[in-house]
Amino acid sequence: MAVLNISETHNINSFNSTVDTVTDKARRERRRALILPREHGAWGLLLVPMVTGAGVAFHQASHIFPLILLLTAALALFWLRTPLESLLGTSAMRAQTLDESHTLRSIIVLLAGIAAVTLAALLWAGRNVGLWPLGAAVAAAFIAQAVLKKMGRRTRMLSEMVGTIGLTASAPAAYYVITGEFNATAWMLWLANILFAGDQIHYVQLRIHTAKIQGFRAKFANGWVFALGQALMTAIITLACLARLMPPIASLAFAPLLFRGWFYFVQEPTPLVVRRLGWSELKHATAFCLLLIATFILARPR
Repeated sequence: MAVLNISETHNINSFNSTVDTVTDKARRERRRALILPREHGAWGLLLVPMVTGAGVAFHQASHIFPLILLLTAALALFWLRTPLESLLGTSAMRAQTLDESHTLRSIIVLLAGIAAVTLAALLWAGRNVGLWPLGAAVAAAFIAQAVLKKMGRRTRMLSEMVGTIGLTASAPAAYYVITGEFNATAWMLWLANILFAGDQIHYVQLRIHTAKIQGFRAKFANGWVFALGQALMTAIITLACLARLMPPIASLAFAPLLFRGWFYFVQEPTPLVVRRLGWSELKHATAFCLLLIATFILARPR
């Protein structure tokens, strides 16, 4: 009987230990969700434009320190949004305990401090004054995105598109802080990244919402807006190239994106694996980034 009691005690202790482990894991995952940005694709929408802007700019100048400051400030501000929304209760994940609120406040102060210091260094003594109007445009885009989100599901796609305007502004910003110029190249880099990001967002949403739809007619009936967007993007790129605002060779950067979009309507149906789709879009983003940098540099020799 004593042996049985010892065994039962051991089982109870093991059970309690397992419960504590599961609880600790759940607590860590919840804290991570409260602090870290949950829109993984948004990281790419911020960093891909910045890389393209910097890649093209480094062909003309080599001022890397301002880029480091800009990158640090952009990442801090982007990260700041999630814990701030969690603390204010404006997102799905909200702080529920005093400990969570204290942690969020500490993270917010840290990130805000990093952003303030790096931005102050960028703008010190009247340097990089072009960032002021660009920052105002970015702020307006994010405010508009927040308003559209509040309007419900019908404007969700539009809100994401508007949000990309703010995120992709990292392209002209990176180009500007390196070269000191806000010229046609800076604006075209912004436009190119807006077109790419908008098409990518629309494609991912289309794949998710039409995963079980088969046949060209059925796909086109549900994806005609995406097809229209593809055609409009092609027209905008063509006009920009004809007007010499964008190097004609730069249109090659959009070729994989356009092929992927049109091929969707005729490809054989395959099961949708969201993670695989995410990796596929990461490859497209990498290809776009490299091709855009290479074509802009080839078209604009030193």
